[in-house]
Amino acid sequence: MDKIERLIAIVMILLQKETVSTTELSRLFNVSKRTVLRDMETLGLSNIPIYAIHGANGGYGIMDEYKIDKRLLNSGDLENILVALGGLEQIYVSREVEVTIKKIQSMVRAAPLKNTIQLSFYDWSGRDEMADSLRLCQEAIRHSRRLTFDYIDKNGKPTKRTVEPYQLHFSESSWYLIGFCLTRAAYRTFKLSRTDHLTLDKQTFVPRDDAKNRQLIEDFSAQLVEVQALISPAIRDQFIERYGRSSLAPHSAEWLSATIRIPQSQIVFRHLAGFGTELKLVAPASYVADFQRYVGEIMNYYR
Repeated sequence: MDKIERLIAIVMILLQKETVSTTELSRLFNVSKRTVLRDMETLGLSNIPIYAIHGANGGYGIMDEYKIDKRLLNSGDLENILVALGGLEQIYVSREVEVTIKKIQSMVRAAPLKNTIQLSFYDWSGRDEMADSLRLCQEAIRHSRRLTFDYIDKNGKPTKRTVEPYQLHFSESSWYLIGFCLTRAAYRTFKLSRTDHLTLDKQTFVPRDDAKNRQLIEDFSAQLVEVQALISPAIRDQFIERYGRSSLAPHSAEWLSATIRIPQSQIVFRHLAGFGTELKLVAPASYVADFQRYVGEIMNYYR
């Protein structure tokens, strides 16, 4: 966050709170207390009526006469925004998201949130590593700087890539980088968890004209096949969450009938195999045969 963005954020916070301590501002923006003091001097010189309160409970405030009515959004609207941002924060921990959440929280200080929705995510150890990669990619995209990294494709083949980055995309539970690969001389999509040794090049690039006009987001849903399966009632909730209630129909006392549209790929086979004996594929025959071969390879491995 540059100085101008930080000054705007400080004003937004002061408009909503009585006082904010130097320590709180220093921690929130990850700057020194001396920098906060200089920021306050800059705001004062800009004719924004900042005042200081000294002592243990002191801090900075802004004159009430300068504050505006902020009731365009009610507390329910703000709570919905916070829930959405909270979900983003769980998959991508960033200073920008934290600052935005703090701003909105300060706007509802007088009307505490009811917290009717609570989001919980498993604290995967790889999240911190992924956050570092995401921050590096975002910086590269914002400043049009090339990225160089080692990449391992889905078949395990390692390559060295240099890429002009254009967009980050989150799909299912994974982050992807979309850009023009100079190594392949074409647009490519890279799964971030398959990258290593990401390096931000000093050299910048001029964004390609076709990158502005083309749809960069790749269609992550491969060609779908309509598949019939029998499932145990024990996994009914998981099918409802992913495929909807309309995908299920009664079959017998032990089984439900499921009709779903899914790709015919090893990634999906891994997912289906996770249901064990609580799922049995029925049709089409070619899909069932491919899945049987996949399971057979696993069995042969353990023999």
